[in-house]
Amino acid sequence: MLLLNPGPVTLSERVRKSLLQTDLCHRESEFFDLQDEARTRLVAAYELDPSKWSAVLMTGSGTAAVESMIAGLVPDGGRLLVVENGVYGDRIAQIAAQYGIEHKVIKYEWMQAPDTDAILARLDAGKFTNVAIIHHETTTGRLNDIAALSRACASRGIGLLVDAVSSFGAEAIDFADGGIVAIAATANKCLHGVPGAAFVIARRDALAKAASRTYYLGIARLAKLQDQRNTPFTPSVHAYYALVEALREFEEEGGWRARHHRYAALAEQVRAGLASLGIESALDPAQSSVVLRAYRLPAGVTYETLHDALKAKGFVIYAGQGGLSKELFRISTMGAVDKDAMDRLIASVAELLR
Repeated sequence: MLLLNPGPVTLSERVRKSLLQTDLCHRESEFFDLQDEARTRLVAAYELDPSKWSAVLMTGSGTAAVESMIAGLVPDGGRLLVVENGVYGDRIAQIAAQYGIEHKVIKYEWMQAPDTDAILARLDAGKFTNVAIIHHETTTGRLNDIAALSRACASRGIGLLVDAVSSFGAEAIDFADGGIVAIAATANKCLHGVPGAAFVIARRDALAKAASRTYYLGIARLAKLQDQRNTPFTPSVHAYYALVEALREFEEEGGWRARHHRYAALAEQVRAGLASLGIESALDPAQSSVVLRAYRLPAGVTYETLHDALKAKGFVIYAGQGGLSKELFRISTMGAVDKDAMDRLIASVAELLR
């Protein structure tokens, strides 16, 4: 079965076999070697300076990393502006509310792109310490433009917190422009690991001032102990095995730029193939990520019919979310999938439509 949903992904045989390594106690030096390698490789994935940036590992899904980032890196007494144009922006607002963090939401329709000028006007009208935005909003497949926002935040002394759960490892992220304080991501999307290992990559100066609102996901304690080759709790050891092997494979294949190129080719193959069958893209490809694209359901075909027919052929696709569930379906090209698989996918859709 090939997974074309936005994570977890179809594993390479190499990463799958890494799960068969020896059982390992998380208090032994061998585990800390594994943890150190994962952290080093994560910081190196975007060529960051390890004296300024730290990768903080945690056991959980991508949402755990986002929650840890928001709860820890909006300072005590801080004020957060959440940019929402999909499910995951709304989730950040819910996290902020859960922790009693003062916040405002600038909301857009789910098919809309955020308006950077309007966001900046909102920032200039209020006293905000941080902005949170989704980089790749998988609700629609839209890649939100964070570069201009990051530069503007830097010039205003406002820390940008980025949900990069579905973009880290395949889309450009400019850490050098000064606005980004932290990004949250996970092992089981563009890095091709397994669920259970998530991480925040944060500026060390921000970690030094982190708030203490949460216990298990407390980012300051996690960062401090990991720097000391320690861990506060029992991590998902085998998920760390897979993450490290996936990161080795990621580097050997050419890093995020090569992965971007690979995904882009596969995404265009799917888009063109579906277009030839009369199935429209929900967004212009220029506005979409290379990781996942959303498409209009063909006339007279429900998502359930499409899903079940493709699953019978060995493909798992994904529904639209919320109010879009009756209009859209989504296809991701992450993981160990290739051109031949996408040809079979298009042929399977064509067979159903006939």
